[in-house]
Amino acid sequence: MTTRGILLRNARRAFGDRVDIRVRDGAIAEVGPKLEASGGDSLLLDADGALVIPGLIDGHLHLDKTLLGLPWKPHPAGPTLSERIEAEKHLRHALPLSVEDRAANLIRRVLSNGTVHLRTHVDIDPEIGLENLYGVLSARERFKDFISIQIVAFPQSGVVSCPGTAALLDEAVEAGADLVGGLDPAGIDGDPDGQLDAVFDIAERRGVGIDIHLHDRGELGTSELVLIAERTAAQGMGGRVTVSHGFCLGEVDEATFGRTAERLAESGVAILTHGPGSQAIPPINRLRAAGVTVFAGSDNIRDSWSPYGSGDMVERVMWIAYRSGFRTDQELAVAFELATIAAAKALGLDRYGLDVGCRADFVVLRGSTLGEAIVEHPRRSLVVKSGRVVAHEGTVIDPPE
Repeated sequence: MTTRGILLRNARRAFGDRVDIRVRDGAIAEVGPKLEASGGDSLLLDADGALVIPGLIDGHLHLDKTLLGLPWKPHPAGPTLSERIEAEKHLRHALPLSVEDRAANLIRRVLSNGTVHLRTHVDIDPEIGLENLYGVLSARERFKDFISIQIVAFPQSGVVSCPGTAALLDEAVEAGADLVGGLDPAGIDGDPDGQLDAVFDIAERRGVGIDIHLHDRGELGTSELVLIAERTAAQGMGGRVTVSHGFCLGEVDEATFGRTAERLAESGVAILTHGPGSQAIPPINRLRAAGVTVFAGSDNIRDSWSPYGSGDMVERVMWIAYRSGFRTDQELAVAFELATIAAAKALGLDRYGLDVGCRADFVVLRGSTLGEAIVEHPRRSLVVKSGRVVAHEGTVIDPPE
C-alpha cells in the first residue's frame, strides 16, 4: 500500500504527550495535537493512544546465515569460534533454500517487528566467493521500498590467514557492499597490522566504512581497539568505523578501560553490542559517558551459530537492558536509544526521528509508557517506511515475491 498522505491520530510519544502526525511525500510534515484532516490525507489512521516510536534499526545481523523458513535444526557447533566457523561451512552445502530466499524470510520477520533499517554482514571467502553477497544483494533489491539495508563484506574465515580473501573483499565492495569488515585481527589472523592494513586500504580506496567483529578477550582485545582507533584517526575515518561486540571492554580494569574508551571517543569509533548471553557486555553507560557511540543489533538469528533470535529489536533492547542491570524507566530509555537514535548516528542516517522534516519511518505499538513497551515488546500495530505502510498487526503488506 503506497500513500502520498497519511494522518496518524491520537498517538502517544515516548515522553507521554499525545500528538497527531501528518505525512507528505515520505516525510513528516506536521506534528501536533488534534490536527485537522485535509484533502491531502489519503489515509487516516487512529493510534488509539498507542505509542509511536521512530522506525527501529538493527545495526548487526547476518542475513546470509539465517535458517528461518527451514525445519528446526539442532544447534551443531562447539563452544569455540573456530568450531563454529567450521560447523557453518559444513552446513551451508546442504541447505535447500537459496541465500536470497532465506534472507527474504528474515527481512520479512524484522519488518513485521518494526525494523526499517539494518546492517547485515555477509560472508566472503575463497570457498564461496561472492555467492552469498549476490544473494543478499538480490534480496535487498526485492525489498528496497520496504527497508534500507547496508551490507558489510565480512571475512568470516580471516583475511591474512585465508589467502585470496583481501582481493575478494575489494571485489565485494565494487559489486555493491557498503562497508568492509574484519574479524579478530589477533585471534583469527595472528597479525593485527596485516589485517588492518588490508581492511583500511580497501576502505580508503573505495570510500566505504568499516565494521570489524572483535571477540578477542581482555587486554589483547583492548590493544586491538587502540590500533583500530589509531588507524581511524590517521585516515580521517571518524564516524565511519564500528567495532562489533568488544567483549573485552567489560573485562579489563578501570584504568585500561578508561584509556581505551578515550581513544575510541577521540577517533570516532563506535561500539556495537547485541547483549551477549555468555560473554561480558561492554559497559554502555561508561562508554557513553566517555563520548563513545554505542548502538545495538541482533547478531545471529536462528542459524548455525545460535538457535536464538527473534528479529525483534524491542525485545533485543530488553535483553541488552537486562544484561546491563538496567531497571528504571530512564535506564530502559537509554537502552532504547541504542536501537534508534544512536544506531541512526552510527549508520549515517540523516533526518531520523519523529520531528517535522524527518523521513516518515515510524512504528505504532501498544504500551502506556516506553518502559512497559520494552518489557512487554508487544506486536507492532503499524509499521511505516518513507510514508508507506509496510506492515500491519505483525504482517508485512504486499511483500515482494
